[in-house]
Amino acid sequence: MTAPAFAPETEERLALARQVADAVLFEGYVLYPYRASAAKNRLRWQFGVLVPPAWGAECEEHDFQHTECLMEPRAEASLAVEVRFLHARRRTVQRALPDGGFETVPELHLDDRVLVPWDEGAEERVELVEPVAQLTGGGVEFPFRKPAVEDTEPVLDATGRTVGRLVRRSAEITGVVRLSASELDGPYRVLRLTAVVENTTPWTPPEGRAADRDAALPHSLVATHLLMALSNGSFLSMTDPPEWAKGAVAACRNLHTWPVLAGEPGRADLVLSSPIILEDHPAIAPESLGALYDATEIDEILALRTAALTDAEKREARGTDARAAAVIDLADSMPAEVLERLHGAVRGLREITGEPDGFPDEFGVTRPDTPWWDPASDAGFDPGQDRVMVDGRPVGRGSRVELRPGLRHTDAQDLFLQGRTATVEAVLHDVDGAVHLAVTVDGDPGADIRREQGRYLYFQPDEVVLPEDPR
Repeated sequence: MTAPAFAPETEERLALARQVADAVLFEGYVLYPYRASAAKNRLRWQFGVLVPPAWGAECEEHDFQHTECLMEPRAEASLAVEVRFLHARRRTVQRALPDGGFETVPELHLDDRVLVPWDEGAEERVELVEPVAQLTGGGVEFPFRKPAVEDTEPVLDATGRTVGRLVRRSAEITGVVRLSASELDGPYRVLRLTAVVENTTPWTPPEGRAADRDAALPHSLVATHLLMALSNGSFLSMTDPPEWAKGAVAACRNLHTWPVLAGEPGRADLVLSSPIILEDHPAIAPESLGALYDATEIDEILALRTAALTDAEKREARGTDARAAAVIDLADSMPAEVLERLHGAVRGLREITGEPDGFPDEFGVTRPDTPWWDPASDAGFDPGQDRVMVDGRPVGRGSRVELRPGLRHTDAQDLFLQGRTATVEAVLHDVDGAVHLAVTVDGDPGADIRREQGRYLYFQPDEVVLPEDPR
């Protein structure tokens, strides 16, 4: 592990971003049902794997990541960079022999777990700080090396007797980080920052053997991503840049990774470049009590299904990996009231719409202060009595309107109704606050049946007009 190279204030700024970075680092690390015997756990680590160059030429994976983004550094600014990845450690299981030796076995049974061979992931960091002024011109280059390591861990039974051991081996990895910056033409001082992380490990597949991903993984940088922090200045959002910078942002090349603003919302001095596309200022959901590691995890479903594993399945999961064991313990100990928090959350609807409380919308319908998920919110609506404004006149149940579909992604069936008159049966509101008119088409021989069954056609207020004779 590289010794920390960052000043205390930089470490403090990175702390929040590392929570998300750790989620990226261990994305897909071990998949439900968290057992090594599960078929999907035999093809792991699908994100950000930088393989040795000799093997990358024979497969569809890559030996580098290339990040470009825009920054506005101020005087004397420096750039702190932290490359993060997992180093695969191949674990074998050995049983103790009466003569004091050990033999490798496919599994070792203990009271609380079943130990099996497995590839663990050890977190690695490469940290460096460089003045921004040094990045212009030819840029700078930082080679790094992670040495091969072998260690053993004794396995004890419930009485404290040594019954076996775990042997972990990792291979040597070498790589390089290249940083450069170039100033763009324009009225503002903007630099295009380029950061390349490359695996330079000189490993080649054994002679006479076909390329094997499993053999290449110990020599790979797994789940590679990087954090970049400016000491003085700011980055521009690659997702939502200012109008004057959109052309320069579009010209940036990002290969096998994507940079977003990270850290506290409202700040722009930190970037996370990740093999998984994220939004600006990503954050861990406050409802989440711990990492579940499963790619595209859904906390509630995974927690429930994990708690429902049999005792034998849980023993195998606990023996697969320490992180898998922690997931089992978390699911088993989660109180009901905490599990209920995972059922769903709605955030920021008012902030996104920008509509103040209690003000009418464009159709004259006042939105209630009570959120839609509160049962009390239904008291503010009456489909049979509510009215909306169409052509400056109130329209509600019983009103006749002329259909004018086509403003949105209208299907062919609605287009056939262009110009037909219809009777409004109800004024409805969806959970996003939009208003819909439920109508039956005049002259439809099945209108009475549709009305009886509550099967209507639905149009928004701007898809109808009042006919010349609205009676």
